[in-house]
Amino acid sequence: MTTEGPETDRPVVQADPDPRPPAGPLTPGPSLRVRLPSVNTSVRDFLVTESGSALALLAATVLALVWANSPWSAAYDALWSTSAGFHLGSWGLDLDLHHWVNDAAMAVFFCVVGLEINREVTSGELRDRRTIAVPALGALGGLAVPALIYLAFNGGTEAAHGWGVVMSTDTAFLVGILALFGPACPDRLRLFLLTLAIVDDIGAITVMAVFYTDGVRWLALGVAAVLLAGLLALRWLGVWRLTPYALIGIALWLAVNASGVHATLAGVLVGLLLPSRSTAREHVEQVPQWADGLVAETTADREHLTELAARAAVPASERLQRILHPWSAFVIVPVFGLANAGVRLDAEALRAAATSPVSIGVAVALVAGNTIGITGAATIAIRTGLGQLPGRVRWGHLLGGAVLAGIGFTISLFIAELAFEGAIREQAKIGILAGSLLAAVLGSVLLRALGNRLPLCSPDEELPPRLPTGPWAVGTV
Repeated sequence: MTTEGPETDRPVVQADPDPRPPAGPLTPGPSLRVRLPSVNTSVRDFLVTESGSALALLAATVLALVWANSPWSAAYDALWSTSAGFHLGSWGLDLDLHHWVNDAAMAVFFCVVGLEINREVTSGELRDRRTIAVPALGALGGLAVPALIYLAFNGGTEAAHGWGVVMSTDTAFLVGILALFGPACPDRLRLFLLTLAIVDDIGAITVMAVFYTDGVRWLALGVAAVLLAGLLALRWLGVWRLTPYALIGIALWLAVNASGVHATLAGVLVGLLLPSRSTAREHVEQVPQWADGLVAETTADREHLTELAARAAVPASERLQRILHPWSAFVIVPVFGLANAGVRLDAEALRAAATSPVSIGVAVALVAGNTIGITGAATIAIRTGLGQLPGRVRWGHLLGGAVLAGIGFTISLFIAELAFEGAIREQAKIGILAGSLLAAVLGSVLLRALGNRLPLCSPDEELPPRLPTGPWAVGTV
């Protein structure tokens, strides 16, 4: 809507109280909208992207399995063993494509994870102790109990080192399953499980850094420490441009890679250290002034200055996440699935997996371990008064979400690559695939059944008689 300004005839644009897009074939009309003010735009956008990523990752996983078990399986192995690199004088870096995906491209994925953790700690769900107590303690239970169950199957063997494989929930698949098969009005449940998955990621990343690192080269690690100090200095100085952070981030990746610590941790550190707090109010108030100057004189210089003013008004972490998250969700994670999910499923491999304590331990730990650990620890938090379930989320929803959290795919495959070699690695991957599939099916059935009995909508909220399904459903309920 527009009104006449007090000192000019030029219309002054006022914010629409409900700026969502008009009704369309995939969006309920105004009378059918369900208002959920507790889910802000940034979180909703994150959930939408993760939901779409789940479909891309699923397609890549199926393609990898079909390719690895086809007559052209040799081409699959040859592709990912292809060497690639670059040289600058006498210095260079050569890796095969498999390691470029796992060590370099996945650093971007972990950077996005770090950015999301950064945002949630600064301005999201992780600020409020009572809000995060239940999902945080549930996540700790989901880290500890699966590891203990895995060790019950493999303790005292050479495979015991792989206990970290079962300590992660795949956020993309978790959100995607909720979008496709979850109960009506599940935004509160999504937000709860997203918080749980973020705390879970913090634990899994810590485990990966401490227990799955080879020998450390201290000189390179010292260089990495200096670069981290540089990131902190940029943050302290209030630098809002992304270029200095990106350059230091690339140098940090090279240093961490040379140090022997897994290079993807550089991505996590960059995501955690970027400025994420809201900018000063005067920066925001300057944007309309520059925009008025652009209206008065439409030149390239004024357009550039207006663009810079708008960028300075938005935290660097949020701008970087907007750039990286689609690439991570729709390119990097599916390519990672394509490169790592190509497990041979011939009769011999399946017979070996059916009796392997590694495969059985991984599958049981993912499904039963997460169900018991998350539900049990979260229940303790509720009963002791440390926290409470948000909104109209009920214990039954918690149980269904805990089963669904057994989908440990991306980081589980990642740690399996670090922990195992040869046949044991293949058996662990089969266990990951079997456990994740079972958790997805059981969790979907349980949540859909409970969703009909325990609705998440408040009584005063209007619910569309028939909600759309698919990845867009995250943004329309």
